[in-house]
Parts: sequence; C-alpha cells; structure tokens
Amino acid sequence: MKKIAFFVTSLNAGGIENYLLRFLKYSEGEISPIVVCKSNQYGDLLGDYQQIKNIKLLKVGDGFFSLKQFISIYKLLSSDKIHAICDFTGNFAGIPLFIAKFAGIEKRIAFYRGATNRFKEDKIRLCYNSIVKKLVERNSNYILSNSQSALDFFFHNRSAEDKRYQVISNGIDSSKFCEETVNLRNELSIPAEAFVIGHVGRFDNAKNHRTIIQVIKRLSTSDSNIYFVLCGKGVDENLREIISESKLGNQVKLLGYRSDVNKVLNTLNAFYFPSLTEGQPNALIEAMVMGVPFVASNIGPIIETVPCSLQKQLVAPNDVEGAVSKLLDIYQSDNRSMYTCVDWAKEKYSAHSCFSLFMEKLK
Repeated sequence: MKKIAFFVTSLNAGGIENYLLRFLKYSEGEISPIVVCKSNQYGDLLGDYQQIKNIKLLKVGDGFFSLKQFISIYKLLSSDKIHAICDFTGNFAGIPLFIAKFAGIEKRIAFYRGATNRFKEDKIRLCYNSIVKKLVERNSNYILSNSQSALDFFFHNRSAEDKRYQVISNGIDSSKFCEETVNLRNELSIPAEAFVIGHVGRFDNAKNHRTIIQVIKRLSTSDSNIYFVLCGKGVDENLREIISESKLGNQVKLLGYRSDVNKVLNTLNAFYFPSLTEGQPNALIEAMVMGVPFVASNIGPIIETVPCSLQKQLVAPNDVEGAVSKLLDIYQSDNRSMYTCVDWAKEKYSAHSCFSLFMEKLK
C-alpha cells in the first residue's frame, strides 16, 4: 500500500480539512496516508481523522521560514518510503515540494484551495510569496485547484500546453446528505411553519458576516416569520453580542462548529452565502445537493460552482438590497424547487468521479 503525505496547515474545521477528510474516508484501504500539520497543531477534526485506518498524524514547526520545520520535513520524506506528497497550502507548498524532490519523492502535487492570497500583503510577504510560488512551478508534477479562478489568479501566465495545471472539483457523498430526515427546529425552538434562512461557515472576514447581519436586520423587521440559523466555528461567540444588542435573539440562532451540517441544512428553506473570496465552497455545494434554494455572491469561484440556470441567484457580495430581494422571492414563491439543482449537483460533485480523478494523480 503506497504511502502518501498530505500537508495542511492544521486540522481545524474548514474547506481544505473537510475535503481531505472526505477523500481519505473515500479512499480508505487504498493508500496509507500521512497527514502533516504545518502549524504545529491539530484542531477540531482530530478525532475524525484518527478514525481513518492506517493513518499517521504529525505536527511540524510553524513559521514562514522555519529551519526546524524544513529539517523535520526532510527527515520524514527521506526516511519513510513515501510515494507521493500533496501540499494543500497554495504557494506555501513550494518549500515542501522542493524538499520532496531533493528527497527523491516520485509524485509531487500542489493543490490550491483558495482563489486569492490569504495573508496580509506587504513587500516582505509578497517577495517570499513570489519565491515559493516559483518553487511550486519548478518542483510539481501537478498543480491542481478546485476552481479555474484560482489557477487564473496564481498562474495567469501559465502555458496552455502545460498539462500539469488541472481543475478537480470537490467531491460530495450525496447519500450522506440526501438521506437525512432530521432537522433542528425543535432543538432551536423554531416554529414548523417558519421560513428559515441559513449560513454555514467559520467566523472569518472572507465569509462576510457583516453583510449577513445587515440582511438579517432588514428581513427580520419585515416579517416575524423569518428565522435565521448561522453555523460555524467562532460564529456564536463573535456574533452573540451584536445579535443581542439588535434585539434579534428570538429570530436568530447562532451555532458554533457542528458535525451534523446535514441536519442544519435540513432545517433551512433558503441558504445565503455572500462570501468575499472562496476556493470552491463545500457549504454551498452541500446546500445544492440537499435541494436548498440559495442566494450567493457573484465572485468567480461561486459562478463556477453553480449551474448557469441559477446564476441569476448571485449578487455582489455586499449588495444587501439585492440579497434581500432574492431571498424574499424564494420566501414568496409558490414553486421553490425552481431555485434548486439537486440532480445537477449530485452529478457534478460526485464523490466517485471527483475523488477518482485526484487518486489518479497520487498514484
């Protein structure tokens, strides 16, 4: 069984970490995975990862330029008979991939999961970023992404003849979502007849909770039958005060990290996702797979994620009035199924087809 090393920042719940967890569950028994956390910490999903057969979990020293980390990576890659390495940390995969080539690793993959830089830009950081990106280009067998937008942002000068650059969509095991019959309305004291709008995503500037709150204020004052469920790591503690001050506590339910997102989605009548930046959002894909009507931002990666027939549901990330109007359209519609795309999403993001493409690159 081939040993494959996967490099991530940590195991805190997020798009990269959930994607890798799903892939490893799908491929359980086919490979012997080694998951390396570059931030020297694990995180929320540690228990889930530990349940995967034959897995090895490691932490290495953190920092933009950590000699200790580089030595630890070299020792790992040169002594453990590793067949392939895949680093999910964008341009920062450069040094591990360089070390992997030096250590004689046959397959070296960089997998970009975001479509913009995710650090505070200054001259020093941008210079370092440029250097490590060049290392990615020089030392990768494949440079993958879950969106065309990411490849266009990071490698806009790439040659059309260079076949290393490929897009592999996120894979979703739709059966685990579509078979869910339980919702959280009783648990959250939401009336059965209420119209519930939800969002799933960690508390982070990119998720645009500021605009979500503005939309909530507009809709909650217009109709007391509209409720809101916001779910994600850090959401409850960071938004509790502002919701309390706005006197919206009864209509707004704040949840932290939940492992039962399928039950959260099963509670909703509409999904609102106004991200400022994304890679390819698992949360939106999950909502589509479960047949939840949506309104989302019209940024490149999300335009790629939804079918052409529903791109009319996309508005500018900070367009409060546009989002309110489209959410009310769903609320007032006699045929909400016209805002859904279950069959399309199941086929487009099939775990079998998407994960099989990724596995081909690793083997």
